[in-house]
Amino acid sequence: MLSPPNRGSEIADRLRDSAWYKWLAGPSGQQLTTDPGSVPNQLKPVNYEVGIITGRRTLEPWFSQLILGEDDGKVSVKRSRLTEMTDFLVVDRAHTCIMNSDFVQEQVVHFLKNGYFTQSYGNKF
Repeated sequence: MLSPPNRGSEIADRLRDSAWYKWLAGPSGQQLTTDPGSVPNQLKPVNYEVGIITGRRTLEPWFSQLILGEDDGKVSVKRSRLTEMTDFLVVDRAHTCIMNSDFVQEQVVHFLKNGYFTQSYGNKF
């Protein structure tokens, strides 16, 4: 998974009532809040290997001001995690650009072949 809002996004919390956010993000943007009843927080645990790569660099500093801790401009590092994840990696990339990183692409391929990343986030899940 690349920068997933597995526990919702504080951006959706703060902007969900904004007309421009509703127009830009549509109905799915309304479902990505951190509320206990939101779609991400209602998903059942997965029972397969999951690797998560998320970013800690932002291209939207105005959004990052709304998020506590490290974030990628849309999702906090903390909220991208899953309890049952197999491996976790944080990279210096922004949310909208993470998939363009050669390093991230190499890590995805490595995870798919081996079930883990070549680097990890200190194994502090």
